[in-house]
Amino acid sequence: MSDSRHDVRPATQWDLSHVVSGLRAARADWREAHQRNSESGRREFPSREAVETVLAGLRGALFPMRLGPADLRQEGEDFYVGHTLDAALNVLLDQVRLELACATRPEAPDPVAIEQRASEIVRTFAAELPTIRRVLDTDVEAAYHGDPAARSVDEVLLCYPGILAIIHYRLGHTLYRLGVPLLARIITEIAHSATGIDIHPGADIGSRFFIDHGTGVVIGETAILGQRVRLYQAVTLGAKRFATDATGALLKGQPRHPIIEDDVVIYAGATILGRVTIGAGSSIGGNVWLTRSVPPGSMITQAQSEHHTADSIAAAGSSS
Repeated sequence: MSDSRHDVRPATQWDLSHVVSGLRAARADWREAHQRNSESGRREFPSREAVETVLAGLRGALFPMRLGPADLRQEGEDFYVGHTLDAALNVLLDQVRLELACATRPEAPDPVAIEQRASEIVRTFAAELPTIRRVLDTDVEAAYHGDPAARSVDEVLLCYPGILAIIHYRLGHTLYRLGVPLLARIITEIAHSATGIDIHPGADIGSRFFIDHGTGVVIGETAILGQRVRLYQAVTLGAKRFATDATGALLKGQPRHPIIEDDVVIYAGATILGRVTIGAGSSIGGNVWLTRSVPPGSMITQAQSEHHTADSIAAAGSSS
């Protein structure tokens, strides 16, 4: 039997008034340093929780009979899709307004211009959803045909983490192109947290894209992938080096990630760095470390990769 005297703790036990005032001072210092004092006193940034609500609605609207509610019937699909989209897009509109207002700092935002631009972005995004659905269908089919363990396209859509990551990527990429990169990044990072697959929404990825297993896959912001590309777990398409300006600050948005042409397969653990091109139809073996371009139809193994690296080091030493 528990002693009720131990179940009641006075608020003063934690000296909360001191902690709260200290946190308030830290916030005030940060806001002053970054010019983040809001005249309205309201939230200034998109909410991850709100974005998760939007994503749940969008996934259901895209695939109502598989990712929608359990009691949905086909005769009610259109009503469900319309109702769900209306709710999701209105929440998205609020989040787009917040990001656009953030982007105007330190100048005061123009509410009329923000409202017009936000409505245009969400309207365009909504109009692209049928195209996104059709491209996602090709991704699901690529996973089904590319994995002998897949028994149906429905299993792929319901179970495969790679497909969840690709759904979020394709939604996020559309918003990224429309000019709300923070929201786009939140969308792909929600999938990253759930799947271990990190796809930057700025990457440009063609149709029939397949990620098998997926954990540890990283695709950088400026990567370009063609059609029918297949990746396995722990593949990295990253940057080799980061360009800086005269002050040493990193330059943003520079092309620094690989170009992967059509019909390339990259096996588990391979790392491809820098703005190199992997030619169409190539196969990159497991655990390969690659920092050079390869022509179409290449088959690169770990042994070949290590041999090339050794030759490069020897050549650098002889020329020094």
